[in-house]
Amino acid sequence: MLAPRVIPVLLLDGPRLVKTARFREPRYLGDPINAVRIFNRKEVDELTLLDIGTAAAERGPDFGFIREIVSEAFMPVCYGGGVRSLDQLEKLFALGVEKVALNTAAATLPGLIGEAARVFGSQSVVAAIDFKKKLLGGVTAVVGRGTRDLKMSPAEIARAAVAAGAGEIFLQSVDRDGAMAGYDLGVIRDVAAAVNVPVIACGGAGNLADLAAALGAGASAAAAGSLFVFQGKLRAVLISYPAPAELAQLGGAARPGP
Repeated sequence: MLAPRVIPVLLLDGPRLVKTARFREPRYLGDPINAVRIFNRKEVDELTLLDIGTAAAERGPDFGFIREIVSEAFMPVCYGGGVRSLDQLEKLFALGVEKVALNTAAATLPGLIGEAARVFGSQSVVAAIDFKKKLLGGVTAVVGRGTRDLKMSPAEIARAAVAAGAGEIFLQSVDRDGAMAGYDLGVIRDVAAAVNVPVIACGGAGNLADLAAALGAGASAAAAGSLFVFQGKLRAVLISYPAPAELAQLGGAARPGP
């Protein structure tokens, strides 16, 4: 049995490794390069880097620092943060980044996903969709670290992104970010049913059972931040990742029943 895709997500604020709660209050954790080296030793298959500092600083990717991180990573890396042009995508791929996640740019520059897919291939383009609960029920897609409501459902945004050429969806709950209380399984089901490309679920994982639940709800991969950087009720900083035997069991637990 193939092990499921389980992806650590490292949040960057410039050169700092941080972790947020509900996309707010970034807590400094240390040097992201040290975290990458630990994930190397744990034989992680893929890694996602999201630079949350690009929006606040109104800057593009820090190519020099990304080069440092990618040169240390033994696994494929997906990068997101501040990407607004084909030129920036080209530079990232030249540095060794395998995939680029587009979030705010996907909404504000509607042609960018299609252009990127045409030039670099759909397999390299990830549409990152953040969503949060609405006051009167339901959920809505948002950008700008959760501050701008797109007034569309995550499934609608996902269908549009795939139609434009995105080869993968990175789906993240703002409300569950850092909570470690489980994924929003209903939204995962809706988005997975709406598109024919892999959906990566993120936001809420607190244990291995949560990862299995996301996979069982239709996600092709389960991503997490807090689960892999915190330990215990006091959330001491400790980089971790499931052992191969745990991943194998996770794959079996995630299989839908008859």
